[in-house]
Amino acid sequence: MLGAGEPARAEANMRSEEPVPLHEEFIYCCGAATHVLKCGPWKDLSKDESKNLPRLLFMIIPGNPGLAGYYRTFIQALYCGLNQQYPVWVVSHAGHCKPPSGMEMIEDTDIKELEDVFGLNGQVEHKLNFLKKNVSKDIKLVLIAHSIGCYITLEMMKRASELQVLRSVLLFPTIERIAQSPQGKLMTPLLCKLRYILYMPVYLLSFLPEGVKASLVRFALRGMKSCDESSITTSVNLFSVDCIANILYMASQEMMKVVERDSTTIKQNLKKLIFYYGTGDSWCPQHYYDEIKTDFPDGDIRLCEKGLRHAFVLDASKEMASMITDWLQDDLTKL
Repeated sequence: MLGAGEPARAEANMRSEEPVPLHEEFIYCCGAATHVLKCGPWKDLSKDESKNLPRLLFMIIPGNPGLAGYYRTFIQALYCGLNQQYPVWVVSHAGHCKPPSGMEMIEDTDIKELEDVFGLNGQVEHKLNFLKKNVSKDIKLVLIAHSIGCYITLEMMKRASELQVLRSVLLFPTIERIAQSPQGKLMTPLLCKLRYILYMPVYLLSFLPEGVKASLVRFALRGMKSCDESSITTSVNLFSVDCIANILYMASQEMMKVVERDSTTIKQNLKKLIFYYGTGDSWCPQHYYDEIKTDFPDGDIRLCEKGLRHAFVLDASKEMASMITDWLQDDLTKL
């Protein structure tokens, strides 16, 4: 039983040596290509009548770029840290993937499920639609969100209060004043006015052999001591023009629309939320942490003491998964 101390942790460590079951799907959700990675033996959680459904689903809401592959190591580590008791899924943002051969980025149908699915509002509805169609309403949720995924998660909780959210873990949360952050000031003109000029070089680079693309990615990430291999593989998909266009379009909306912190939703769900801010995060500077900590002194609002980067999935997935497992032990023992 998780939370029973060292025996449980030792058992988890032994199990972590075993191959972790990982199921991969490309589906259409709200008419947009979506990449889903599912950790654990559960592939279908939508059947209410099944007696084998788990009580809890851990669902990752990614940052931007929202490619599921960036979180592959993270969900595997989290699944093992949870003693392989619960499914851990990551759902890409709509259109943040390179669909397999024969699959288009947008579903060929006369029915348009959602206007502007690739925009920020569309991405919120995309996640809610995925849960509605793929997860039984009887299953409790732990939502683990990263960066802009934290904004999306708060919006999900606001719009769908019927969701059985046990906890939401908000990692490096970009939930306010993104354009005013140090990185936002630098990127806003590029994303909002000049992003189209990036499409041509990406288009030209897309013709390079896959091995050359991987080498370019390794060169770009050469400053990291131990970059996750799955991050390199996933980054190769950024050479797809359709994928990068969706990423940059969503980012441009983030700069314009994520302005005021939604303190009302935070207050209503405070006991369910864990915030984790970085100390040197140029997307979410430390004074944002200081201010939210002052506004919500009773909230579980933490400041990173380990020097982890905003894009923790590049080199610290296992460390982050281990911390989250520790944070949630009390919640899980009460289930």
